[in-house]
Amino acid sequence: MLLVVDVGNTQTVIGLYESDDSPELIDHWRIATSAERTADEYGLMFEQFLAQRDLVLEDAVTGLAVASVVPRLTATLRRMSARYLGFDPVVVGPGVRTGMPILYENPKEVGADRIADAVAAYDLYGGPTIVVDFGTATTVEVISAAGEYLGGAIAPGIEISLDALYSRAAGLRRVELAEPPASAIGRNTTESIQAGAVYGAVAMVDGLCLRVQDELGPCTVISTGGLGSLIAPLSSTIQHHEPWLMLHGLRLIHRKNTPEVT
Repeated sequence: MLLVVDVGNTQTVIGLYESDDSPELIDHWRIATSAERTADEYGLMFEQFLAQRDLVLEDAVTGLAVASVVPRLTATLRRMSARYLGFDPVVVGPGVRTGMPILYENPKEVGADRIADAVAAYDLYGGPTIVVDFGTATTVEVISAAGEYLGGAIAPGIEISLDALYSRAAGLRRVELAEPPASAIGRNTTESIQAGAVYGAVAMVDGLCLRVQDELGPCTVISTGGLGSLIAPLSSTIQHHEPWLMLHGLRLIHRKNTPEVT
């Protein structure tokens, strides 16, 4: 079986596939990202997750693919794989085959998460395509009709923006963003913050996507990431929401970097 691990700045998402040839996501888990976590802690957590399905980690898992934006945890997961699985993981980064030309001025600057999103989006929808990932940062990835990574935009994520608001404005309190606000006109402080955060994010994303399409022409627009399910229905440009887009991309990248058994 194949484990895929998306290490973000705030959360880490783990997915389980039958193999890198099988598109069905069997199970998934989400944990808080902690740079202090050790290789043994990861090994124990993976063992516990797989035990929910009566699977034994070292017996069941034959492949591991990782996209990480936390270098310290990239090294930790390499050590975990060596000790508990007995093989090296496929870690998205320089030297790893993705099948997608990276037309950034310096391709090494493109985060592993952005590449995995782009690879998955092109596999599912072709191009030209825009991916909006609502993570710690809100990122916009642009893929050409020929399947080239063209670049994109990076903006503060919704939760980062709210954290900055709370820390700088003493009279404002934290609010929940579980559902779309009933109106863009808040009738109290909580509703006003919710309206500003949610509809402000919608306006920013739609504005960026329309500007990209002014330059590139009509594109398929996909959202993913933690708050994507909240924003996508309110957007006039997002056409598809794919919550497990990055896991799909990691599976594809693992397949490109693993020799076929004959």
